Amino acid sequence: MTIAIDWHLARALLEWQVELGVTDAVLAEPVDRFARVEERLDAEAQRAAPQVSGARTPVAAAPDDGPDAVAEATRLALAAQDLPALAEALQEFPYCELRRGARNCVFSDGNPNARLMIIGEGPGADEDRQGRPFVGKAGQLLDQMFAAIGLSRGSPDPNASFYVTNTVPWRPPANREPTPDELAMLRPFLLRHIELAAPEVLVLVGNVACAALLGKRGITKLRGRWTTAQGIAAMPMIHPASLLRNPEAKREAWADLLAIKARLQGGDRDPH
Repeated sequence: MTIAIDWHLARALLEWQVELGVTDAVLAEPVDRFARVEERLDAEAQRAAPQVSGARTPVAAAPDDGPDAVAEATRLALAAQDLPALAEALQEFPYCELRRGARNCVFSDGNPNARLMIIGEGPGADEDRQGRPFVGKAGQLLDQMFAAIGLSRGSPDPNASFYVTNTVPWRPPANREPTPDELAMLRPFLLRHIELAAPEVLVLVGNVACAALLGKRGITKLRGRWTTAQGIAAMPMIHPASLLRNPEAKREAWADLLAIKARLQGGDRDPH
């Protein structure tokens, strides 16, 4: 049943809500507006396509003459002979859609000669704005964590510093995780990045880094256990952003940091 409300009553009700402090219109359920845009575009495409009775909707296929993005990424990555050349190749790589919504290509930070290399997920808003990885609240916690074992990204000493990058260099929309296709497309650059930096120890921060380099997820089970990635000793760790949400996990993170310190000091040489 529809109840008619005149203009004066509607205004009075609105002013009453404003006085109560209501400033935003919120629905009972969250709305995925990205999904709505996709649904609208799909509907428009279906209306524009010719309709044939009894025919199945064809599945779109990649054009035969289109570029193979993974092959092109591999070619460009292998052609880079040093880190500046790799950064330039990545900056100019045109096939990843993530770059369209990002301000900056976030390549790396810290000492590229460091014995320890940290690999995270992808840039957030602060990282996208500054063009450096791990500079927001999670990044500040990361710095504090590794400072506790005597490492900083700003130290010129390879024994007292770390080097940090991400699996993808462009911020995904709304801070979502990179998709498997995006990870696969950009993985050749990540592998070449590791090869050129040549660290002694890798730290894989969070599920996305583990998926990209180990082909596994489930960080709570993977963390704390040495493994290998690209022939290098690797320690999976819980992401600092997760630690901010779940401080009780900091005890496990501290145990992992001590294991990393021991590895760098030569106290644990078995990567398994």
